[in-house]
Amino acid sequence: MRKLGIAAAAVIASSVLMAPVAVSGQSVLGPIQVGVAAGAAIPVSDLSNNFNTGFNVMGTAGISPVGLPVGFRGDVAYSQFGSKGATNIKAKFASVTGNAVLSMAGVGITPYAIGGIGWYHVSSSVTGSAASNDFGFNIGGGVNIPLSGFKTFVEARYNRVSENGGSASFVPITFGVMF
Repeated sequence: MRKLGIAAAAVIASSVLMAPVAVSGQSVLGPIQVGVAAGAAIPVSDLSNNFNTGFNVMGTAGISPVGLPVGFRGDVAYSQFGSKGATNIKAKFASVTGNAVLSMAGVGITPYAIGGIGWYHVSSSVTGSAASNDFGFNIGGGVNIPLSGFKTFVEARYNRVSENGGSASFVPITFGVMF
């Protein structure tokens, strides 16, 4: 009976000691990951004067070198905002961005900071309106939530696009899945 008690204590102790390894191991999908995300896009600054909250969809691919807190992620996103007026005018932003991702220490749910630069194609639904290709930047943060075989994330990022003679800013708040 004593041997059974020692064996049970050894199993419990090893389970307790290995739990953080198992939880952190779930969040490591491999160095290369792909994913999709969607959510709300909130216009800020001058953009919010004429447009309502819209939507955002995104495809992403990233590399997270094992053992390093910094990774890199490329995102392709589309955000659209509807006019506050009686018209059906829509502001549209398609973007391709390159971002650095700084992971914070944590077990299970892990926060991160993200930021980068990119190319934004700005257009509207008005027939004959001029579209433009402009550079911009984004900065924000989020949390990774590991699940079995994949992870989910929730993030918010401030985007600022430098347009001819001005700028446009918006904050997409997205929920995504990485594989």
